[in-house]
Amino acid sequence: MLVRGVRGRPGALVEVLGLLLWLWLFTRLHAAAGKDVAAATAHALSLRSAERALHLAVEPAANGWLAGHPLLCHLAVYVYRGYYLVVLGVLVWLFVRDGAAYRRARRALLAMTALILPVYWAVPMSPPRFALPGAVDVVARYDVLSGADGGAGGTGGNHYSAMPSLHVGWALWCAYAAWSALRPARPRLALLPWAFPVLMTAVVIATGNHYVLDVAGSVVLVSAAVGAAALYGRLAERRRDRARPAAQPA
Repeated sequence: MLVRGVRGRPGALVEVLGLLLWLWLFTRLHAAAGKDVAAATAHALSLRSAERALHLAVEPAANGWLAGHPLLCHLAVYVYRGYYLVVLGVLVWLFVRDGAAYRRARRALLAMTALILPVYWAVPMSPPRFALPGAVDVVARYDVLSGADGGAGGTGGNHYSAMPSLHVGWALWCAYAAWSALRPARPRLALLPWAFPVLMTAVVIATGNHYVLDVAGSVVLVSAAVGAAALYGRLAERRRDRARPAAQPA
């Protein structure tokens, strides 16, 4: 069961080791990307110009409002820092509940992390807390763990990967995974997980970590990842069909 799996589920030990290896590799590559501060600032200013043209430049107002409510700031930090617990919970829940749904969600997760890395390398982006005058770094101010990443409230060692928002990407993946598993039997309940990315969107914008267009980029990212995972699943199924021996006539 740990290695070979049962009832269509992959082996738990193999899954844990594989995901840990992938997470380690992704973290290292992510930390190495986006080191050009001048380019990151220039990209951020260009994005802000686009938002003004589209009347989407709400980040300063949202950040200023949240900074004036310390209790909400603490709650926002908990959401910002604790998203990985939701990701882990969804993975475990799917693994136990439905092996097929787990494999679909895992493929989308791996595709999402693979697709986002070239963007971070090619287009470093300063978050609002760095690029906008007067922005309050809410996470750094209220987080007891802020010293672990240089007090900047960032993720890991890369503070210039604002586009797209990986926090919103993880939240969208969680919602998609739970929705796809619940939809066949409980379609109304399946809508509830989508509240998580909505909440995360409000958090990352108000804490000064992302722009509105970063969230739009996350939607594009997760949509592409789900599509790539579905295509891979269909191709894998065709290969399995061709590998099966032809049925013998009665």
